[in-house]
Amino acid sequence: MKRHQILGLLHFLFFLHSSLPFASPLCPPDQRDSLLHFKNSSVLDVKASDYCHSSYPSYPKTNLWNKDVDCCLWDGVTCENVTGNVIGLDLTCNWLGDALYSNSSLLLPKLEVLLLRSCNLTRFPYFLNSLKGLKDLDLSFNMISGEIPEWFSGTSHDTLEKLIISHNLLNGSIQQLHRKQLFYIDLEKNLFQGPLPIPPPSTSYFYASDNDFTGEIPSSICKLSSLKLLDLSKNSLSGYMPPCFGNITNLVDLDLSNNKLQGPLPRSLVKCANLSVLLLNHNEFSDIFPHWLGVPQLYLLDLQSNNFHGRINLRALKLSFPALAYLFLSNNNFIGWSSMEDFSNTSLLVIDLSNNKFGGPFLLPSPVTSYYSIASNNFAGKIPSLICNATEVEMIDLSNNSLMGSLPPCITNFGTRLSILNLGMNNLEGTIPQSFSSGNSLMTLDLSQNRFEGKLPQSLEKCGFLEVLDLSDNRIKDTFPRWLGILPQLKVLILRSNHFEGFLDIPRQIDLFPKLKMLDLSNNNFGGPLPANLIMNLKAMMNGNDELESPLYMTQYFEKSSYDNFVIVALKGYGLTLMKIRTRLTIIDLSYNSFEGDIPEVIGHLNFLNGLNLSHNHLIGSIPPTLGNMVNLEWLDVSSNKLCGGIPTALENLTFLEFLNLSNNQLIGRIPQGNQWATFESDSFIGNPGLCGTPFPKECSPGLSSSTFNCKGHEIWFKQNTVWIGYSSGIVIGISIAYIAVEIGRPRWLAQGVRMLERKAAEWMEKPKQKVIKFYGQ
Repeated sequence: MKRHQILGLLHFLFFLHSSLPFASPLCPPDQRDSLLHFKNSSVLDVKASDYCHSSYPSYPKTNLWNKDVDCCLWDGVTCENVTGNVIGLDLTCNWLGDALYSNSSLLLPKLEVLLLRSCNLTRFPYFLNSLKGLKDLDLSFNMISGEIPEWFSGTSHDTLEKLIISHNLLNGSIQQLHRKQLFYIDLEKNLFQGPLPIPPPSTSYFYASDNDFTGEIPSSICKLSSLKLLDLSKNSLSGYMPPCFGNITNLVDLDLSNNKLQGPLPRSLVKCANLSVLLLNHNEFSDIFPHWLGVPQLYLLDLQSNNFHGRINLRALKLSFPALAYLFLSNNNFIGWSSMEDFSNTSLLVIDLSNNKFGGPFLLPSPVTSYYSIASNNFAGKIPSLICNATEVEMIDLSNNSLMGSLPPCITNFGTRLSILNLGMNNLEGTIPQSFSSGNSLMTLDLSQNRFEGKLPQSLEKCGFLEVLDLSDNRIKDTFPRWLGILPQLKVLILRSNHFEGFLDIPRQIDLFPKLKMLDLSNNNFGGPLPANLIMNLKAMMNGNDELESPLYMTQYFEKSSYDNFVIVALKGYGLTLMKIRTRLTIIDLSYNSFEGDIPEVIGHLNFLNGLNLSHNHLIGSIPPTLGNMVNLEWLDVSSNKLCGGIPTALENLTFLEFLNLSNNQLIGRIPQGNQWATFESDSFIGNPGLCGTPFPKECSPGLSSSTFNCKGHEIWFKQNTVWIGYSSGIVIGISIAYIAVEIGRPRWLAQGVRMLERKAAEWMEKPKQKVIKFYGQ
C-alpha cells in the first residue's frame, strides 16, 4: 500500500473515531479516583431507601463501579461529551446509609448535578463544601436533622439554581436564602420555624409547605416578580395577605391553605391574569365570593373551611371563571343564589357546596360533573329526573337537606360510574326504585332518615362492589334480606329503626356476608333465637388479618376530592355519628327486638368484635363464658333481658372494655373485681338484686364468687327455698288454726286432739336431761 493511501486511511479512522459516541474523552483519572474514594468511604445499607418506589428502583449503584471501566460508563455518573469531566452524579435510592461525613472532599470540579434523594442521610454531607459549580442539589426524602449548617451558605453561592431539601427533619429558622441564581426552592415537610424566609428575586418555584413557619407573610414577597408557584400551605402563618400580592403578575399556582390567615382577599389579585390554581381553604378569611377576581385561566378554586359569606351569582361566576373545573366552597356561610340558574351549562368536574346555608330549589350538576355534593344545606323540593343526565358522575351527596317526594326511577341506574349515592336525612318517601342494573359501580348507598316504605329491591344483589348500605330510620317492612349476604364486598349493613320482622334463619354450610364488619338491626321486630348460623358466617369479625394493610378509614378517593363514609351507631351507650368509619371497627347491634332464648356460645368466636349490644330483648339463660374470648371488645350491653346466674370471671379478660351494661336482669353472686371491673359504676349492674360486692354496698358471703351460681344452680336454689318457705308457711298456718280451735272449742275433735298433744309434750319435756342426751346420741 502506498504511503499516501496509508495516511488517507489513518485520517479516515481518526475522523470515524472522533465522530462516534464511544469515542468521547475518557473520565479524568483524578475524578475517577475521587469517585472510588467516595465509594469506599460509604457504608451500604439495604434499608436505606425507605421512600423509594417503582419510579426509582432501589439498588447499590456504587457496587458496580470498577477501576477497569471508564467512570463515564458507571451507573449514576454523567460526563461532559467533549472534556469527559463528571458533571452529574445521581445516586437516588442508593444504599448509602449513614455515611459521607468525613472531611475528605469529592474532587469533581465540574459537577453540576448531585441527586442524593432517599439515601438515609442524617446530616448534610461535608463534601458539598468543595463543590463550587453545583447547579442542582437534591437531598430530599432523607432523615437529615438539625439546622442547616453555616458552612452550607457558602456552597455554590453563585451557581446553585435548584435546591431540594424537602421531606427531612430540618429545624430552626431560615433568615434569608442567599443565592443569586436560585429559581427552584423546595423546603416542604420539615420542622422549620420562625418567620417565613424570602427567596431571591430570581425564584420561580417556592415550596415551603408543611413546616411551622409563623408570623405574617412579609410584603417583600411581592418583589418576586418571576414567581410562578408559591406553596405556603400547612404552616402557622397569620394576619392578612399583603395588599401588594397582585404585583406577582406571573403567578400561576398559589396555595395558602391550612394556615391562620384572615381578613378579606387583596383586590390586587386581579392583576394575576395567569392564575390557574387558587387554594385558600382551611383559614379564617372573611369575604364575599370573589366574582371580582375575573381570572380567565382559573380552573381550580378552593375556599372551603373559611368565613366566606353572602350570595353567589352563578351567571357572574361563569363569566368570571370560564375555565373553572373544580369548585370547593364547603364549610362557609354562603346563602342562596342570586339567580335561578344551575350548573348544567358549565364544565365543572367537581362541585362541593356542602355545609353552608344555601337554599331554594335543587341545583342540577353539569353532564360532565364527576363529584357533586350539596350536603347539609337548606335545599328543598323534589329531585328532578334531569339529574340522570349527569352520566359521568361518580359521587352524589344530597344528604341533610329538605328534599321531598319520591325518587326518580332512573337514579339507581343512570350511570355505570356512580359509586357513592347519599340521600340520607331528607324527607324523601315512597318505595326504593327496583332498577339497580348489572355492571354498576355502587360502593355506598345511604338512604337513611327518610320515609321510604315497602320492601327492599332484590336487584340490590346486582351491586357487586357495594361496601356500605345504610337504610336506617325509615318505614321499610320486610324480612331479613339474607340474600344480601352474597355481596362479596359488603362491610356495613345498617337496617336500624324500620319494620323488619321474622326470624333470622340462616341455613348452615352457606357462606354469606364474608366481609361484614358492622351489623345494626336494632329497633325492629325481629324474633326467635339469636342467629347462631349468621354469627358463624361473620368471618371478618373472627379474623382481622386480612385488613392489616388496609387504610385507616373507609374513605373513597376521587380526582382532587374524597368522600368519608359515615354512620350513626350506638357507641358505648351513646348514639354517635361516626364521621369516619375505621376499617377495623366491628360492631353487632341487635338491641330493641324480640329475640328469645340463650346467648349462643359461638358469639365468643368473634375475636375482633369491638362492640356488642343485645339489650332490650327477651334473652334467658346465663352469660356464656366464651364472651371472655373477645379480647378486643370495648363495649358490651346485654341489659333489660332475663339473664340469670353469675357473671363469668372470664369477662375479666376483656381488658379493653370501657362500657358495660348488665342492668335489669336476674344475675346473682359476686361482681368481678379484676382488671378494670372495679371502675364500673353501679349503673352497670342496677336491677340485679342478687348481685353483691363493689360497687354495691351489699357485701358478699365469705367464699362466694361470681361463678358460684349458674342458671341451673340458681333455679334449684330458688326451688328449694320456695319449698322450705312453703313448709314454714304451712306450719305457721297450722299452728294458728289449732290455737284458734282450742280457744273457741270448735270443732270439738280438733280441740281435743290439740290438748292431747299438749299433755304429751309436757310429759316429754319433764324427762331427765341425761335420757334426752342419750337419745340424741344413739
